[in-house]
Amino acid sequence: MPIDAKIFKIDSLALLRGGHPFRGAVEELANGDALAVQMKDVGLELGVDWAGVTRTSLAGRKHPDWLKAGDVLFVSKGTRFYAVCIDEPPSPAVCSPHFFLLQVAAHAPLLPAFLAWQINQPPFQRQLQQAAEGSSQLSIRRPVLESLTLSVPSLADQRRIVALAELARQERRALNQLIHNRERQLQSLAEDLARSAQATP
Repeated sequence: MPIDAKIFKIDSLALLRGGHPFRGAVEELANGDALAVQMKDVGLELGVDWAGVTRTSLAGRKHPDWLKAGDVLFVSKGTRFYAVCIDEPPSPAVCSPHFFLLQVAAHAPLLPAFLAWQINQPPFQRQLQQAAEGSSQLSIRRPVLESLTLSVPSLADQRRIVALAELARQERRALNQLIHNRERQLQSLAEDLARSAQATP
Protein backbone atom coordinates (compact mmCIF):
# COMPACT_ATOMS: atom_id res chain seq x y z
CA MET A 1 0.00 0.00 0.00
CA PRO A 2 1.45 3.40 -0.99
CA ILE A 3 2.50 5.70 1.84
CA ASP A 4 2.09 9.45 1.43
CA ALA A 5 5.35 11.30 1.99
CA LYS A 6 6.82 14.75 1.52
CA ILE A 7 10.27 15.50 0.15
CA PHE A 8 12.72 17.46 2.30
CA LYS A 9 16.40 18.27 2.05
CA ILE A 10 18.31 16.98 5.05
CA ASP A 11 19.49 20.44 6.13
CA SER A 12 15.87 21.59 6.48
CA LEU A 13 15.22 18.92 9.12
CA ALA A 14 18.54 18.26 10.84
CA LEU A 15 21.67 20.05 11.97
CA LEU A 16 24.91 18.51 10.71
CA ARG A 17 28.22 18.75 12.52
CA GLY A 18 31.60 17.18 12.00
CA GLY A 19 33.09 14.78 14.52
CA HIS A 20 35.42 15.98 17.27
CA PRO A 21 38.73 17.22 15.76
CA PHE A 22 41.17 14.80 17.39
CA ARG A 23 44.80 15.46 16.54
CA GLY A 24 46.10 12.09 15.48
CA ALA A 25 45.11 8.81 17.08
CA VAL A 26 42.75 8.76 20.05
CA GLU A 27 44.84 8.18 23.18
CA GLU A 28 43.35 5.75 25.68
CA LEU A 29 43.32 7.14 29.22
CA ALA A 30 41.71 5.18 32.04
CA ASN A 31 40.89 8.39 33.93
CA GLY A 32 39.84 10.36 30.86
CA ASP A 33 36.87 12.70 30.92
CA ALA A 34 35.15 11.44 27.76
CA LEU A 35 34.39 8.48 25.55
CA ALA A 36 35.48 8.68 21.90
CA VAL A 37 33.26 6.76 19.49
CA GLN A 38 35.28 5.49 16.53
CA MET A 39 34.53 3.38 13.47
CA LYS A 40 35.42 0.17 15.32
CA ASP A 41 32.66 0.84 17.85
CA VAL A 42 29.74 1.17 15.43
CA GLY A 43 27.73 -1.37 13.46
CA LEU A 44 24.46 -1.43 11.58
CA GLU A 45 22.88 -4.14 13.72
CA LEU A 46 23.93 -3.11 17.23
CA GLY A 47 24.50 0.64 16.90
CA VAL A 48 27.27 1.78 19.27
CA ASP A 49 29.03 -0.88 21.35
CA TRP A 50 29.56 1.36 24.38
CA ALA A 51 31.45 -1.34 26.30
CA GLY A 52 34.31 -1.17 23.79
CA VAL A 53 34.50 2.60 23.33
CA THR A 54 37.86 4.18 24.18
CA ARG A 55 38.03 6.53 27.16
CA THR A 56 40.23 9.58 26.60
CA SER A 57 40.72 13.24 27.50
CA LEU A 58 39.71 16.07 25.19
CA ALA A 59 42.27 18.76 24.49
CA GLY A 60 41.74 22.22 23.05
CA ARG A 61 39.36 25.07 23.71
CA LYS A 62 36.56 23.90 21.42
CA HIS A 63 33.41 23.07 23.36
CA PRO A 64 32.65 19.42 22.59
CA ASP A 65 29.49 18.46 20.76
CA TRP A 66 28.44 15.88 23.33
CA LEU A 67 26.46 12.94 22.02
CA LYS A 68 22.97 12.33 23.34
CA ALA A 69 20.18 9.83 22.84
CA GLY A 70 18.52 10.30 19.45
CA ASP A 71 21.63 11.61 17.71
CA VAL A 72 22.39 9.99 14.38
CA LEU A 73 25.97 9.09 13.47
CA PHE A 74 26.67 8.98 9.74
CA VAL A 75 29.75 7.15 8.48
CA SER A 76 31.03 9.56 5.82
CA LYS A 77 34.17 7.76 4.66
CA GLY A 78 35.02 4.26 3.51
CA THR A 79 33.54 1.51 1.41
CA ARG A 80 30.02 1.87 2.79
CA PHE A 81 28.08 4.86 4.03
CA TYR A 82 25.51 4.19 6.75
CA ALA A 83 23.85 5.70 9.79
CA VAL A 84 22.99 4.59 13.32
CA CYS A 85 20.67 6.23 15.83
CA ILE A 86 22.33 6.08 19.23
CA ASP A 87 20.96 5.45 22.69
CA GLU A 88 21.96 7.41 25.79
CA PRO A 89 25.78 7.36 26.25
CA PRO A 90 26.87 5.92 29.61
CA SER A 91 29.08 8.99 30.19
CA PRO A 92 30.05 12.15 28.23
CA ALA A 93 30.96 11.10 24.69
CA VAL A 94 32.01 12.52 21.33
CA CYS A 95 32.47 10.96 17.90
CA SER A 96 35.58 10.92 15.72
CA PRO A 97 35.95 12.92 12.45
CA HIS A 98 35.02 9.82 10.43
CA PHE A 99 31.40 10.63 11.30
CA PHE A 100 28.94 13.40 10.71
CA LEU A 101 26.69 14.06 13.68
CA LEU A 102 23.06 14.65 12.67
CA GLN A 103 20.67 16.13 15.19
CA VAL A 104 17.02 16.37 14.20
CA ALA A 105 15.66 19.89 14.68
CA ALA A 106 13.11 20.35 17.45
CA HIS A 107 10.39 21.50 15.02
CA ALA A 108 11.04 18.80 12.42
CA PRO A 109 8.38 16.13 11.74
CA LEU A 110 11.08 13.47 11.73
CA LEU A 111 12.01 10.65 14.11
CA PRO A 112 15.79 10.20 14.49
CA ALA A 113 15.42 6.42 14.20
CA PHE A 114 13.50 6.88 10.94
CA LEU A 115 16.21 9.21 9.62
CA ALA A 116 18.86 6.55 10.28
CA TRP A 117 16.68 3.84 8.75
CA GLN A 118 16.03 5.80 5.55
CA ILE A 119 19.71 6.68 5.08
CA ASN A 120 20.47 2.94 5.09
CA GLN A 121 17.86 2.05 2.46
CA PRO A 122 18.63 1.55 -1.27
CA PRO A 123 17.00 4.78 -2.59
CA PHE A 124 19.10 7.00 -0.30
CA GLN A 125 22.16 4.80 -0.79
CA ARG A 126 21.90 5.46 -4.53
CA GLN A 127 21.99 9.20 -3.81
CA LEU A 128 25.09 8.68 -1.70
CA GLN A 129 26.89 6.61 -4.32
CA GLN A 130 26.21 9.25 -6.97
CA ALA A 131 27.46 12.02 -4.65
CA ALA A 132 30.57 10.25 -3.31
CA GLU A 133 33.95 11.71 -4.17
CA GLY A 134 37.51 10.43 -4.06
CA SER A 135 39.74 7.89 -5.78
CA SER A 136 41.54 5.80 -3.16
CA GLN A 137 38.80 6.35 -0.56
CA LEU A 138 35.25 7.54 -1.18
CA SER A 139 33.76 10.19 1.07
CA ILE A 140 30.72 12.41 1.36
CA ARG A 141 31.24 16.13 1.94
CA ARG A 142 29.01 17.91 4.44
CA PRO A 143 27.35 20.31 1.93
CA VAL A 144 26.58 17.35 -0.31
CA LEU A 145 24.94 15.36 2.49
CA GLU A 146 22.93 18.40 3.56
CA SER A 147 21.54 18.77 0.03
CA LEU A 148 20.32 15.17 -0.33
CA THR A 149 16.60 14.48 -0.04
CA LEU A 150 14.46 12.42 2.32
CA SER A 151 10.96 11.05 1.76
CA VAL A 152 9.18 11.79 5.03
CA PRO A 153 5.77 10.24 5.80
CA SER A 154 3.59 11.07 8.79
CA LEU A 155 4.98 10.48 12.28
CA ALA A 156 2.53 7.60 12.72
CA ASP A 157 3.87 5.90 9.58
CA GLN A 158 7.43 6.58 10.70
CA ARG A 159 6.76 4.86 14.01
CA ARG A 160 5.31 1.83 12.22
CA ILE A 161 8.30 1.59 9.89
CA VAL A 162 10.79 1.93 12.75
CA ALA A 163 8.96 -0.78 14.73
CA LEU A 164 9.00 -3.07 11.69
CA ALA A 165 12.73 -2.45 11.17
CA GLU A 166 13.40 -3.30 14.82
CA LEU A 167 11.40 -6.51 14.49
CA ALA A 168 13.46 -7.45 11.44
CA ARG A 169 16.68 -6.82 13.43
CA GLN A 170 15.45 -9.07 16.24
CA GLU A 171 14.57 -11.80 13.75
CA ARG A 172 18.04 -11.59 12.15
CA ARG A 173 19.71 -11.84 15.57
CA ALA A 174 17.58 -14.86 16.51
CA LEU A 175 18.27 -16.55 13.17
CA ASN A 176 22.01 -15.90 13.43
CA GLN A 177 22.00 -17.35 16.94
CA LEU A 178 20.22 -20.48 15.70
CA ILE A 179 22.78 -20.86 12.90
CA HIS A 180 25.63 -20.40 15.39
CA ASN A 181 24.17 -22.98 17.77
CA ARG A 182 23.72 -25.50 14.95
CA GLU A 183 27.30 -24.99 13.76
CA ARG A 184 28.58 -25.59 17.30
CA GLN A 185 26.48 -28.76 17.52
CA LEU A 186 27.94 -30.07 14.25
CA GLN A 187 31.49 -29.16 15.32
CA SER A 188 30.94 -31.06 18.57
CA LEU A 189 29.73 -34.10 16.60
CA ALA A 190 32.83 -33.92 14.39
CA GLU A 191 35.11 -33.81 17.45
CA ASP A 192 33.28 -36.80 18.99
CA LEU A 193 33.71 -38.75 15.75
CA ALA A 194 37.41 -37.93 15.63
CA ARG A 195 37.95 -39.03 19.24
CA SER A 196 35.93 -42.20 18.63
CA ALA A 197 38.03 -43.06 15.58
CA GLN A 198 41.28 -42.51 17.49
CA ALA A 199 40.10 -44.74 20.34
CA THR A 200 39.18 -47.63 18.02
CA PRO A 201 42.00 -50.25 17.89
